[in-house]
Formats: sequence, structure tokens, C-alpha cells
Amino acid sequence: MSDKKRETATHFGHAAESYFESEVHRRGEDRKTLAEWCQGATRALDVATGAGHTAGAIAEAGVPDVVASDASPEMVATAIREYPVSGIVADAERLPFSDAAFDAVACRVAAHHFPDPEAFVAEGARVLESGGVLAFEDNVAPEDAALADFLNGVERLRDPTHVELYTVSQWRDWFESVGLTIEAVETAKLTLEFDAWTERTGVSPDDRAELEHRFRDASDEAKDLFEVEFDEGSHERQRVGSRRGSERSERTRRESVVSFANPKALIRARKS
Repeated sequence: MSDKKRETATHFGHAAESYFESEVHRRGEDRKTLAEWCQGATRALDVATGAGHTAGAIAEAGVPDVVASDASPEMVATAIREYPVSGIVADAERLPFSDAAFDAVACRVAAHHFPDPEAFVAEGARVLESGGVLAFEDNVAPEDAALADFLNGVERLRDPTHVELYTVSQWRDWFESVGLTIEAVETAKLTLEFDAWTERTGVSPDDRAELEHRFRDASDEAKDLFEVEFDEGSHERQRVGSRRGSERSERTRRESVVSFANPKALIRARKS
């Protein structure tokens, strides 16, 4: 495992409990959808399981043998503590399983942390048996390059483990290149509360201010697409008066970011 991957695993290991408690990660119809796509499988693998929410949902959907894998030992420990699953510490791009070991593989909102997403796709296809399903979800980039650059920029500032968001068309190409047939694509948006989004990764005050600045100065197209919501607050600042060097305060208006929406896609692919 590379030093960068070790740093990422350590970063998420320190945040394991907060990810387990996160409503964004433990709730949502998307989690149920991925689990439903895995129904009927006998052995499923959840790649980059995080705190194990998706692995747990797959087990609850009736899959008798679910393996939760993650590069972070703390995340794996959380998953097996909270859900009826087994666990293994593993690199998503080098899975320690034999060919055709599973009839379902899932990965939920994690692939934007992978340095080599094509390697992950190839590994997911390799460990699937013929006819097996890959139930995949991630935040995705818009097809417009400028909008994609804006979203990746704020994500990297907020979380240094973020690598890149890719378009739906790119994911389709990668899946099809390894012999996976796309059966369904569902797109949606995930609304993120700005405070919780920044607190979860321990964003510094300076970086938080820069993030707010970027959202405030974003293009109208970006604000519309990402559904940026503001709360107009006020603050005081000191200004030197024009006479005798006296100082007086004046109240100015400043918009605070309340929330924004991340585009995401759920893709069901089958190994033919």
C-alpha cells in the first residue's frame, strides 16, 4: 500500500465513530437500493465499507455471507462490531480474494478516494462470478469541465483524501471495458449541511472561510446546479473614521453557506 493510501486509511480511521454516527451515511434510500440490487446473492463483498452501513444493509436484505472490506482497520472493526458481517482490511485496488469469489460486490460513495479507479473496477469484475452484480454508487462530476473543476476543488479543500469525481459516462466506459453490462443508472442529488460536512473532516477555520468564499463567488450556473443555500447573517468590522483618526464600527451583511447538493449516481452492472 502506498504512503498516500496509508495516510487516507489513517485519516478515516480517526473518524470511524463520526462516520458511523453520520446520518448522511447511515440513512437514505440509496443504501437500500444497493442492498436490493444484491438480494439473491449468497456471498457479497462491500468494498471500502467505511463504518459498515451498506454491508449491514446487504446482510439485512438476506445475503447470508457479507464481507466488509476497508483500508482502515478502525472502519473494519466498527463494521463488524455493529453489523452481522465479517471483515478484512484490504486495498480496493488490490483485493485479496480469488477470481469469482462473490456473486455480488458493492461500493458506496467511496471511489472518489481511489487513486486508480480503473484498477478498482477491474478488481471488482475479477472477484465477481459470471452473472454476478456490481452495485455501485458515488458522487459524480458534471459533464461540464468548469463545473466539475469547481466541485472537485471544494471537495479537495475540504478533504485532502479526495482524489477526483468522475462523470457518469466515464464510469460507464470503465465498467464496460472489463466486461460488465450496465443494467441501470439512477441519478440524484445528496444535500449536505455545510456545518456537518466541514466538521466531519476537521476543516480548519481558514479553510472553512475559503470554502464559504468559493461558494459565494461561484457562478450562477454552479449555484443553481449544486443548489447552494445561504443564510444571510451580519457581523461588525472596525473602520477608521475620516476625521481625527477616530474609529467607528459599521455593520455589514455576509452570507453564510447553509447547504449544497452533490450530484450522485447509482449504477447496477452485471458480469456477463
